[in-house]
Amino acid sequence: MPVTRRVLIGSSLASLVPLAGNAAPADDRTIVLEAAKGTLPLETDQAPTQVLAYNGSVPGPLLRFKKGDEVKVRLINKLDQPTSLTWHGMRIDNAMDGVAGLTQKPVQPGESFEYRFTPPDSGLYWYHPHVYPLTPEQQGRGLYGALIVDEANPPVVDADLMLVIADWKLDAKAQIVNDFGALADALRAGRIGQRVSVNSKPVPQSETFAPGARIRLRIVSAVNARVMVISFLGLRPLILAIDGQPCEAFEPVRRSIPIGPGARFDMMFDLPLADDQEASLVLRGDGEPDQPLLAFKVHGDARAALPMIGSLEQNPLLPPVIHLEASRKVDIVIDGGAKSKDAPLPANADPTKLWTLNGFASKGFDTPPLFSVKRGTPVTLGFVNKTGFVQQMHVHGHAMRLLHDLDDGWEPYWRDGVLVPENRAKHVAFIADNPGKWAIECLMLERQVSGLAAWFEVT
Repeated sequence: MPVTRRVLIGSSLASLVPLAGNAAPADDRTIVLEAAKGTLPLETDQAPTQVLAYNGSVPGPLLRFKKGDEVKVRLINKLDQPTSLTWHGMRIDNAMDGVAGLTQKPVQPGESFEYRFTPPDSGLYWYHPHVYPLTPEQQGRGLYGALIVDEANPPVVDADLMLVIADWKLDAKAQIVNDFGALADALRAGRIGQRVSVNSKPVPQSETFAPGARIRLRIVSAVNARVMVISFLGLRPLILAIDGQPCEAFEPVRRSIPIGPGARFDMMFDLPLADDQEASLVLRGDGEPDQPLLAFKVHGDARAALPMIGSLEQNPLLPPVIHLEASRKVDIVIDGGAKSKDAPLPANADPTKLWTLNGFASKGFDTPPLFSVKRGTPVTLGFVNKTGFVQQMHVHGHAMRLLHDLDDGWEPYWRDGVLVPENRAKHVAFIADNPGKWAIECLMLERQVSGLAAWFEVT
Protein backbone atom coordinates (compact mmCIF):
# COMPACT_ATOMS: atom_id res chain seq x y z
CA MET A 1 0.00 0.00 0.00
CA PRO A 2 1.53 3.36 -0.98
CA VAL A 3 2.15 5.83 1.83
CA THR A 4 -0.12 8.66 0.75
CA ARG A 5 -1.85 11.51 2.52
CA ARG A 6 -5.18 9.71 2.30
CA VAL A 7 -3.80 6.53 3.81
CA LEU A 8 -2.14 8.41 6.64
CA ILE A 9 -5.21 10.42 7.60
CA GLY A 10 -8.09 7.86 7.07
CA SER A 11 2.82 4.28 12.14
CA SER A 12 5.92 -8.07 23.40
CA LEU A 13 3.67 -8.42 26.69
CA ALA A 14 3.16 -12.06 27.79
CA SER A 15 -0.44 -12.16 26.58
CA LEU A 16 -3.19 -9.90 25.41
CA VAL A 17 -4.85 -8.95 28.67
CA PRO A 18 -6.54 -5.85 30.06
CA LEU A 19 -3.73 -3.41 30.68
CA ALA A 20 -2.35 -2.68 34.12
CA GLY A 21 1.00 -1.27 35.18
CA ASN A 22 3.17 -4.20 36.22
CA ALA A 23 6.47 -2.60 37.21
CA ALA A 24 7.10 -3.12 40.93
CA PRO A 25 8.42 0.03 42.66
CA ALA A 26 11.62 -0.33 44.67
CA ASP A 27 10.10 2.14 47.13
CA ASP A 28 7.03 4.37 47.07
CA ARG A 29 8.37 6.36 44.12
CA THR A 30 11.09 4.57 42.18
CA ILE A 31 10.70 1.89 39.52
CA VAL A 32 13.79 -0.23 38.90
CA LEU A 33 14.56 -1.53 35.42
CA GLU A 34 17.44 -4.00 35.19
CA ALA A 35 18.87 -4.53 31.71
CA ALA A 36 20.35 -8.04 31.59
CA LYS A 37 20.57 -11.25 29.60
CA GLY A 38 17.50 -13.49 29.56
CA THR A 39 15.61 -16.10 27.56
CA LEU A 40 12.37 -16.12 25.60
CA PRO A 41 10.42 -19.07 24.13
CA LEU A 42 9.94 -17.69 20.62
CA GLU A 43 9.68 -21.11 18.92
CA THR A 44 7.69 -23.84 20.64
CA ASP A 45 9.77 -26.67 19.15
CA GLN A 46 13.18 -25.17 19.93
CA ALA A 47 15.23 -24.19 22.96
CA PRO A 48 14.46 -20.73 24.38
CA THR A 49 16.01 -17.82 22.51
CA GLN A 50 18.83 -15.92 24.25
CA VAL A 51 17.68 -12.29 24.50
CA LEU A 52 18.26 -9.07 26.42
CA ALA A 53 15.46 -8.07 28.75
CA TYR A 54 14.27 -5.52 31.30
CA ASN A 55 13.49 -7.26 34.60
CA GLY A 56 13.60 -10.59 32.79
CA SER A 57 10.72 -9.86 30.39
CA VAL A 58 10.34 -8.89 26.74
CA PRO A 59 8.76 -6.41 26.36
CA GLY A 60 9.92 -4.92 29.61
CA PRO A 61 7.39 -4.04 32.33
CA LEU A 62 4.49 -1.94 31.21
CA LEU A 63 4.92 1.44 32.90
CA ARG A 64 1.59 3.14 33.51
CA PHE A 65 0.95 6.50 35.11
CA LYS A 66 -1.78 9.05 35.56
CA LYS A 67 -1.30 12.45 34.00
CA GLY A 68 0.56 14.64 36.48
CA ASP A 69 2.40 11.72 38.07
CA GLU A 70 6.15 11.99 38.47
CA VAL A 71 8.06 9.25 36.65
CA LYS A 72 11.07 8.03 38.57
CA VAL A 73 12.96 5.11 37.02
CA ARG A 74 16.35 3.75 37.99
CA LEU A 75 18.12 1.93 35.13
CA ILE A 76 20.60 -0.69 36.36
CA ASN A 77 22.97 -1.93 33.67
CA LYS A 78 23.78 -5.62 34.08
CA LEU A 79 24.87 -5.95 30.46
CA ASP A 80 28.46 -6.27 29.30
CA GLN A 81 28.15 -3.08 27.22
CA PRO A 82 27.00 0.52 27.87
CA THR A 83 23.35 1.42 27.48
CA SER A 84 20.73 4.12 28.23
CA LEU A 85 16.96 4.64 28.20
CA THR A 86 15.17 6.97 25.84
CA TRP A 87 11.48 7.76 26.34
CA HIS A 88 10.29 7.63 22.76
CA GLY A 89 7.92 10.44 21.80
CA MET A 90 7.76 12.14 25.19
CA ARG A 91 8.10 15.93 25.43
CA ILE A 92 10.14 15.89 28.62
CA ASP A 93 13.18 17.70 30.03
CA ASN A 94 16.14 17.40 27.67
CA ALA A 95 18.45 16.03 30.36
CA MET A 96 16.12 13.01 30.75
CA ASP A 97 15.77 12.23 27.02
CA GLY A 98 18.29 9.40 27.29
CA VAL A 99 20.30 9.92 24.10
CA ALA A 100 23.81 8.84 25.07
CA GLY A 101 26.44 11.17 23.67
CA LEU A 102 23.99 14.06 23.34
CA THR A 103 21.95 14.45 26.54
CA GLN A 104 23.80 12.12 28.93
CA LYS A 105 26.82 9.86 29.25
CA PRO A 106 26.31 6.16 28.48
CA VAL A 107 25.44 4.04 31.51
CA GLN A 108 28.42 1.70 31.79
CA PRO A 109 28.22 -1.98 32.83
CA GLY A 110 27.60 -2.22 36.57
CA GLU A 111 26.42 1.41 36.79
CA SER A 112 22.95 2.90 37.20
CA PHE A 113 21.20 6.11 36.17
CA GLU A 114 18.03 7.66 37.53
CA TYR A 115 15.49 9.21 35.17
CA ARG A 116 13.04 11.60 36.75
CA PHE A 117 10.44 13.68 34.94
CA THR A 118 6.75 14.56 34.84
CA PRO A 119 5.18 13.92 31.43
CA PRO A 120 3.13 16.92 30.26
CA ASP A 121 0.98 14.83 27.92
CA SER A 122 -1.18 11.75 28.24
CA GLY A 123 -0.72 9.06 25.59
CA LEU A 124 1.05 5.92 24.45
CA TYR A 125 4.87 5.91 24.44
CA TRP A 126 7.66 3.39 24.71
CA TYR A 127 11.19 3.08 26.07
CA HIS A 128 14.35 1.52 24.64
CA PRO A 129 18.15 2.03 24.58
CA HIS A 130 19.78 4.87 22.68
CA VAL A 131 23.54 4.40 22.69
CA TYR A 132 25.79 4.62 19.63
CA PRO A 133 26.49 2.21 17.92
CA LEU A 134 24.72 -0.45 20.00
CA THR A 135 21.07 0.61 19.68
CA PRO A 136 20.21 -1.81 16.82
CA GLU A 137 21.60 -4.82 18.69
CA GLN A 138 20.17 -3.98 22.10
CA GLN A 139 16.69 -3.21 20.77
CA GLY A 140 16.87 -6.10 18.28
CA ARG A 141 17.63 -8.50 21.13
CA GLY A 142 14.61 -7.41 23.17
CA LEU A 143 15.32 -4.22 25.15
CA TYR A 144 12.08 -2.27 24.83
CA GLY A 145 8.84 -1.72 26.70
CA ALA A 146 5.63 0.32 26.60
CA LEU A 147 4.62 3.32 28.70
CA ILE A 148 1.13 4.76 29.08
CA VAL A 149 0.11 8.08 30.60
CA ASP A 150 -3.64 7.80 31.12
CA GLU A 151 -6.07 10.56 30.32
CA ALA A 152 -7.89 12.23 33.19
CA ASN A 153 -11.14 10.67 31.93
CA PRO A 154 -10.41 7.55 29.88
CA PRO A 155 -13.25 6.28 27.68
CA VAL A 156 -15.26 3.29 28.90
CA VAL A 157 -14.29 0.05 27.14
CA ASP A 158 -14.64 -3.67 27.77
CA ALA A 159 -10.94 -4.36 27.18
CA ASP A 160 -7.82 -2.22 26.86
CA LEU A 161 -5.27 -4.26 24.88
CA MET A 162 -1.64 -3.72 23.91
CA LEU A 163 0.10 -5.06 20.80
CA VAL A 164 3.86 -4.63 20.81
CA ILE A 165 4.96 -5.85 17.39
CA ALA A 166 8.52 -7.05 16.80
CA ASP A 167 10.33 -9.19 14.28
CA TRP A 168 13.21 -11.55 15.00
CA LYS A 169 16.05 -12.70 12.75
CA LEU A 170 16.54 -16.28 13.96
CA ASP A 171 18.78 -19.16 12.91
CA ALA A 172 17.76 -22.83 12.64
CA LYS A 173 18.10 -23.24 16.42
CA ALA A 174 15.84 -20.25 17.17
CA GLN A 175 18.76 -18.09 18.27
CA ILE A 176 19.15 -14.46 17.21
CA VAL A 177 21.49 -14.19 14.23
CA ASN A 178 24.55 -12.29 15.42
CA ASP A 179 25.12 -10.16 12.33
CA PHE A 180 24.04 -6.76 13.65
CA GLY A 181 25.65 -4.12 11.47
CA ALA A 182 25.74 -6.37 8.40
CA LEU A 183 26.61 -4.27 5.37
CA ALA A 184 23.65 -5.57 3.36
CA ASP A 185 21.19 -4.52 6.09
CA ALA A 186 22.84 -1.15 6.68
CA LEU A 187 22.91 -0.24 2.99
CA ARG A 188 19.50 -1.59 2.02
CA ALA A 189 16.17 -2.12 3.77
CA GLY A 190 17.60 -2.73 7.26
CA ARG A 191 17.41 -5.71 9.59
CA ILE A 192 14.07 -7.44 8.99
CA GLY A 193 13.45 -10.68 10.86
CA GLN A 194 11.43 -13.57 9.48
CA ARG A 195 9.63 -14.29 12.78
CA VAL A 196 6.97 -11.69 13.58
CA SER A 197 5.71 -11.63 17.16
CA VAL A 198 2.98 -9.87 19.08
CA ASN A 199 3.93 -9.36 22.72
CA SER A 200 6.81 -11.80 22.16
CA LYS A 201 4.51 -14.62 21.12
CA PRO A 202 4.36 -16.08 17.60
CA VAL A 203 1.44 -14.97 15.44
CA PRO A 204 -1.41 -15.44 14.95
CA GLN A 205 -2.94 -15.03 18.38
CA SER A 206 -6.61 -14.99 19.32
CA GLU A 207 -8.85 -13.42 21.95
CA THR A 208 -12.49 -14.08 22.86
CA PHE A 209 -14.97 -11.49 24.15
CA ALA A 210 -18.72 -11.00 24.34
CA PRO A 211 -20.47 -10.13 21.07
CA GLY A 212 -20.38 -6.39 20.48
CA ALA A 213 -17.65 -5.80 23.08
CA ARG A 214 -15.84 -2.46 22.76
CA ILE A 215 -12.07 -2.77 22.45
CA ARG A 216 -9.37 -0.17 22.87
CA LEU A 217 -6.28 -1.37 21.04
CA ARG A 218 -2.85 0.22 21.41
CA ILE A 219 -0.15 -0.68 18.88
CA VAL A 220 3.59 -0.11 19.29
CA SER A 221 6.08 -0.94 16.53
CA ALA A 222 9.33 -2.14 18.17
CA VAL A 223 10.96 -3.40 14.96
CA ASN A 224 14.41 -2.32 13.79
CA ALA A 225 13.43 -1.46 10.22
CA ARG A 226 10.23 -3.08 8.93
CA VAL A 227 7.54 -0.79 7.50
CA MET A 228 4.18 -2.48 8.08
CA VAL A 229 0.69 -2.10 6.71
CA ILE A 230 -1.92 -3.61 9.05
CA SER A 231 -5.48 -4.18 7.85
CA PHE A 232 -8.58 -4.66 10.01
CA LEU A 233 -10.91 -7.34 8.61
CA GLY A 234 -14.50 -7.56 9.82
CA LEU A 235 -13.96 -4.50 12.03
CA ARG A 236 -14.56 -0.77 11.71
CA PRO A 237 -11.63 0.76 13.58
CA LEU A 238 -11.41 4.41 14.52
CA ILE A 239 -8.03 6.01 15.16
CA LEU A 240 -8.06 7.97 18.43
CA ALA A 241 -4.39 8.99 18.69
CA ILE A 242 -1.18 8.78 16.67
CA ASP A 243 2.29 8.80 18.23
CA GLY A 244 0.69 9.43 21.62
CA GLN A 245 -1.23 12.60 20.67
CA PRO A 246 -5.06 12.54 20.41
CA CYS A 247 -6.77 13.44 17.15
CA GLU A 248 -10.35 13.70 15.98
CA ALA A 249 -11.49 10.07 15.69
CA PHE A 250 -11.45 8.86 12.07
CA GLU A 251 -11.63 5.63 10.13
CA PRO A 252 -8.44 4.85 8.18
CA VAL A 253 -8.74 4.49 4.43
CA ARG A 254 -9.42 0.87 3.47
CA ARG A 255 -9.32 0.15 7.21
CA SER A 256 -5.54 -0.13 6.97
CA ILE A 257 -2.70 1.77 8.66
CA PRO A 258 0.94 2.16 7.58
CA ILE A 259 3.25 1.78 10.58
CA GLY A 260 6.90 2.82 10.49
CA PRO A 261 9.44 1.76 13.13
CA GLY A 262 8.71 3.40 16.48
CA ALA A 263 5.18 4.51 15.56
CA ARG A 264 2.19 4.14 17.89
CA PHE A 265 -1.51 3.99 17.13
CA ASP A 266 -4.42 4.09 19.56
CA MET A 267 -7.58 2.53 18.08
CA MET A 268 -11.11 1.68 19.18
CA PHE A 269 -13.76 -0.60 17.67
CA ASP A 270 -16.74 -2.80 18.50
CA LEU A 271 -16.59 -6.54 17.87
CA PRO A 272 -19.14 -8.33 15.66
CA LEU A 273 -22.46 -9.44 17.13
CA ALA A 274 -22.64 -12.87 15.47
CA ASP A 275 -20.46 -15.87 16.35
CA ASP A 276 -19.80 -16.70 12.71
CA GLN A 277 -18.50 -13.23 11.82
CA GLU A 278 -14.71 -13.15 11.40
CA ALA A 279 -12.66 -10.26 12.76
CA SER A 280 -8.91 -9.99 12.64
CA LEU A 281 -5.78 -7.91 12.16
CA VAL A 282 -3.57 -8.87 9.22
CA LEU A 283 -0.01 -7.79 8.40
CA ARG A 284 0.09 -7.17 4.66
CA GLY A 285 3.12 -8.75 3.03
CA ASP A 286 5.68 -6.78 1.04
CA GLY A 287 6.93 -9.45 -1.32
CA GLU A 288 5.83 -12.13 1.16
CA PRO A 289 2.49 -13.70 2.17
CA ASP A 290 0.11 -11.79 4.41
CA GLN A 291 0.36 -12.79 8.08
CA PRO A 292 -2.64 -12.87 10.45
CA LEU A 293 -1.62 -11.17 13.71
CA LEU A 294 -4.69 -11.35 15.92
CA ALA A 295 -8.09 -12.97 15.55
CA PHE A 296 -11.11 -11.90 17.59
CA LYS A 297 -13.82 -14.41 18.49
CA VAL A 298 -17.12 -13.65 20.18
CA HIS A 299 -19.07 -15.89 22.52
CA GLY A 300 -21.88 -15.60 25.02
CA ASP A 301 -24.49 -12.93 25.59
CA ALA A 302 -24.19 -9.80 23.49
CA ARG A 303 -23.01 -6.65 25.17
CA ALA A 304 -25.61 -3.93 25.62
CA ALA A 305 -25.57 -1.28 22.92
CA LEU A 306 -23.08 1.53 23.47
CA PRO A 307 -23.01 5.18 22.35
CA MET A 308 -21.02 5.98 19.25
CA ILE A 309 -17.25 6.02 19.67
CA GLY A 310 -16.05 9.57 20.24
CA SER A 311 -12.72 11.37 20.19
CA LEU A 312 -10.33 11.65 23.10
CA GLU A 313 -9.84 15.06 24.67
CA GLN A 314 -7.41 17.02 22.54
CA ASN A 315 -4.09 18.09 24.03
CA PRO A 316 -4.50 21.73 25.16
CA LEU A 317 -0.72 22.18 25.41
CA LEU A 318 -0.19 21.86 21.64
CA PRO A 319 -0.64 25.00 19.53
CA PRO A 320 -3.87 25.28 17.51
CA VAL A 321 -1.97 27.29 14.87
CA ILE A 322 1.62 27.23 13.62
CA HIS A 323 2.54 30.38 11.72
CA LEU A 324 4.33 28.83 8.76
CA GLU A 325 5.05 32.20 7.16
CA ALA A 326 7.20 33.14 10.17
CA SER A 327 8.88 29.76 10.59
CA ARG A 328 12.55 28.86 10.38
CA LYS A 329 12.73 26.73 7.25
CA VAL A 330 15.34 23.97 7.13
CA ASP A 331 15.75 21.30 4.47
CA ILE A 332 17.40 18.05 5.56
CA VAL A 333 18.69 16.05 2.61
CA ILE A 334 18.90 12.29 3.16
CA ASP A 335 21.42 10.57 0.90
CA GLY A 336 23.54 7.44 0.61
CA GLY A 337 22.86 3.73 0.86
CA ALA A 338 22.41 1.32 -1.99
CA LYS A 339 20.50 2.61 -4.99
CA SER A 340 18.09 -0.33 -4.83
CA LYS A 341 17.50 -3.54 -2.88
CA ASP A 342 19.28 -5.50 -5.61
CA ALA A 343 22.25 -3.18 -6.15
CA PRO A 344 25.68 -4.77 -5.54
CA LEU A 345 27.43 -3.97 -2.27
CA PRO A 346 30.57 -1.82 -2.40
CA ALA A 347 33.85 -3.61 -1.65
CA ASN A 348 35.42 -1.15 0.81
CA ALA A 349 32.56 0.80 2.36
CA ASP A 350 33.07 2.53 5.70
CA PRO A 351 30.21 1.11 7.83
CA THR A 352 30.00 4.34 9.84
CA LYS A 353 29.51 6.54 6.76
CA LEU A 354 26.99 4.79 4.57
CA TRP A 355 24.30 7.49 4.81
CA THR A 356 24.35 11.29 5.23
CA LEU A 357 22.15 14.12 6.43
CA ASN A 358 23.02 17.35 4.60
CA GLY A 359 26.30 15.75 3.57
CA PHE A 360 27.40 14.68 7.07
CA ALA A 361 27.55 11.15 8.49
CA SER A 362 27.26 11.28 12.27
CA LYS A 363 29.18 9.06 14.67
CA GLY A 364 27.11 9.36 17.81
CA PHE A 365 26.06 12.99 17.33
CA ASP A 366 29.60 14.28 16.76
CA THR A 367 28.53 16.65 13.96
CA PRO A 368 27.58 20.34 14.42
CA PRO A 369 23.86 21.05 14.98
CA LEU A 370 21.70 21.17 11.88
CA PHE A 371 20.25 24.44 13.19
CA SER A 372 19.73 26.42 16.36
CA VAL A 373 16.61 28.42 17.25
CA LYS A 374 15.29 30.37 20.19
CA ARG A 375 12.55 28.85 22.28
CA GLY A 376 9.11 29.51 20.81
CA THR A 377 10.29 29.67 17.21
CA PRO A 378 8.08 27.92 14.63
CA VAL A 379 10.14 25.51 12.52
CA THR A 380 9.40 23.94 9.14
CA LEU A 381 11.52 20.91 8.26
CA GLY A 382 11.76 19.49 4.78
CA PHE A 383 12.91 15.86 4.73
CA VAL A 384 14.27 15.41 1.19
CA ASN A 385 14.82 11.72 0.56
CA LYS A 386 17.30 11.21 -2.29
CA THR A 387 17.71 7.51 -1.57
CA GLY A 388 16.14 4.36 -2.98
CA PHE A 389 14.45 3.44 0.31
CA VAL A 390 11.63 4.80 2.46
CA GLN A 391 12.90 6.56 5.59
CA GLN A 392 11.17 6.93 8.96
CA MET A 393 12.47 10.25 10.31
CA HIS A 394 12.01 11.03 14.00
CA VAL A 395 12.33 14.31 15.93
CA HIS A 396 12.90 14.12 19.70
CA GLY A 397 11.16 16.28 22.28
CA HIS A 398 8.48 17.78 20.02
CA ALA A 399 5.17 16.96 18.32
CA MET A 400 4.90 17.87 14.63
CA ARG A 401 2.23 18.58 12.07
CA LEU A 402 2.65 16.80 8.75
CA LEU A 403 2.15 19.41 6.02
CA HIS A 404 0.11 18.77 2.90
CA ASP A 405 2.08 17.99 -0.24
CA LEU A 406 -0.04 20.21 -2.48
CA ASP A 407 -1.09 23.18 -0.36
CA ASP A 408 -0.18 25.14 2.78
CA GLY A 409 -2.37 23.19 5.22
CA TRP A 410 -1.53 20.35 7.59
CA GLU A 411 -2.95 16.99 8.50
CA PRO A 412 -5.39 16.83 11.45
CA TYR A 413 -3.07 14.87 13.72
CA TRP A 414 0.37 15.12 15.34
CA ARG A 415 3.43 12.94 14.72
CA ASP A 416 6.92 12.52 16.15
CA GLY A 417 8.00 10.39 13.19
CA VAL A 418 7.17 10.63 9.49
CA LEU A 419 7.57 8.14 6.65
CA VAL A 420 9.36 9.74 3.70
CA PRO A 421 8.98 7.68 0.50
CA GLU A 422 12.00 7.03 -1.67
CA ASN A 423 12.97 9.94 -3.93
CA ARG A 424 10.29 12.13 -2.36
CA ALA A 425 10.09 14.93 0.19
CA LYS A 426 7.86 15.42 3.22
CA HIS A 427 7.48 18.59 5.26
CA VAL A 428 6.60 18.96 8.93
CA ALA A 429 6.11 21.95 11.22
CA PHE A 430 6.34 22.42 14.98
CA ILE A 431 6.94 25.03 17.65
CA ALA A 432 10.44 24.63 19.12
CA ASP A 433 9.20 25.09 22.69
CA ASN A 434 11.40 22.56 24.52
CA PRO A 435 14.93 23.86 25.26
CA GLY A 436 17.96 21.62 24.84
CA LYS A 437 19.82 19.48 22.32
CA TRP A 438 17.40 17.25 20.43
CA ALA A 439 18.09 14.36 18.10
CA ILE A 440 16.79 14.13 14.53
CA GLU A 441 17.34 10.63 13.18
CA CYS A 442 16.21 7.78 11.02
CA LEU A 443 14.40 5.02 12.90
CA MET A 444 15.68 2.31 10.58
CA LEU A 445 18.30 1.63 13.23
CA GLU A 446 21.05 0.23 11.02
CA ARG A 447 20.96 3.49 9.05
CA GLN A 448 20.83 5.57 12.22
CA VAL A 449 24.21 4.22 13.38
CA SER A 450 25.77 4.40 9.91
CA GLY A 451 25.19 8.11 9.38
CA LEU A 452 21.51 9.12 9.69
CA ALA A 453 21.60 10.84 13.08
CA ALA A 454 21.91 14.56 13.78
CA TRP A 455 20.64 17.13 16.23
CA PHE A 456 19.31 20.66 16.63
CA GLU A 457 19.33 23.09 19.52
CA VAL A 458 16.60 25.12 21.19
CA THR A 459 18.02 27.91 23.35
